[in-house]
Amino acid sequence: MVTVASCGHFISGALFSSWAATLVVIGADEVEPKVKAKAAEEYDLGREIKVIPCQSRGQLSRTASIFDPAFVNIHGVVAEARDEAWMAEFQKQFDLTWFCKLRTANYFAQANWRRSVVDVDDLPSTMERSLLKTSRDVRTQLKSRLRIFELSQHENRLHRRFDVLGVCSEHDREILGGRSSIHVIPNGFKRPLSLPIRKPSQPPRIGFMGLYSYSPNSEGVRWFIRHCWDRVKAEVPGVRLRLVGEDSNGPLKPNDPSVDGLGWVENPEEEVASWSHMIVPIRFGAGTRVKIADAFSRKCPVVSTRFGALGYEVEDGRELALADNPADFTAACIRLLKDTETATAMAERAYRRFLEKWTWEAISPRVLETAEDCLRLNSGR
Repeated sequence: MVTVASCGHFISGALFSSWAATLVVIGADEVEPKVKAKAAEEYDLGREIKVIPCQSRGQLSRTASIFDPAFVNIHGVVAEARDEAWMAEFQKQFDLTWFCKLRTANYFAQANWRRSVVDVDDLPSTMERSLLKTSRDVRTQLKSRLRIFELSQHENRLHRRFDVLGVCSEHDREILGGRSSIHVIPNGFKRPLSLPIRKPSQPPRIGFMGLYSYSPNSEGVRWFIRHCWDRVKAEVPGVRLRLVGEDSNGPLKPNDPSVDGLGWVENPEEEVASWSHMIVPIRFGAGTRVKIADAFSRKCPVVSTRFGALGYEVEDGRELALADNPADFTAACIRLLKDTETATAMAERAYRRFLEKWTWEAISPRVLETAEDCLRLNSGR
């Protein structure tokens, strides 16, 4: 049996279809009833654990914790003591505990977990390294360097805290030391029930998808609007930018009449089908961007920064267009808006690649191998 500990979201039960699985939900916010109902279709539900902010620490305490192998609370929030005790006992009855995020395990004071896998979906030091590259402020750069050192010390201890580590790219695997107990499990997306049919609108639309209050997303869109959007509009009159995702229709929405903030869209199939292409102008963050796999699954052409496509085995001009500076990013958007034949051919290649590499069915064997590795290490078999 496996217990799946999830931080505020649910990993697809299809990935654990080989085992009897119980889901423990851990997070600061209430889980919506409809989301609970969906989870109950795939899992036995164990317990919903709330987390609370912990007492802030002074600089001396922070410095000392860098070298403390028992310190894990790098996120500033913790589970209550009664939930901590419950989790310690509950976990003992399972053959395997799978933490869907590193921060999920770090909510508990317990440093070392037996019979465990942690899915390090977002490597904390990677976020800081990417911020360092994009920042021009000296104080911010110094803060990032100190934070990178602190986080790297914690990450270097992960192989001793958990039996097996899961990461979403070879890039992250190498950062963590490239050990045999580190498995690459890429981000993925569900396989469409039917072949995607594209219906690009006129005037044309460019789209972006993601939680807009997440700073890498909002900063990326602001960068695109500030450096690329005016030139795109001049070359393709009437074009609109469509933002899909929670908070994209709120106070954070760009103040531009040519930008439409649609907010959360439960089923964005028709909306995405109307886009000429999707942009992924992400310049900092961690992990890999699931929006890339999402776009590929819908046969939607993509223009992305190289960082936005990090972790995917793709090439510029084959599955998507890659560009990092404003001039090249702008030119790629204009090219796909005007040359629909090239855009369509690129999206077809991306869709075939998606079916091979990034569906749940393609990823499931890697999940199974990771779990079997953990069980083998603990049983001696």
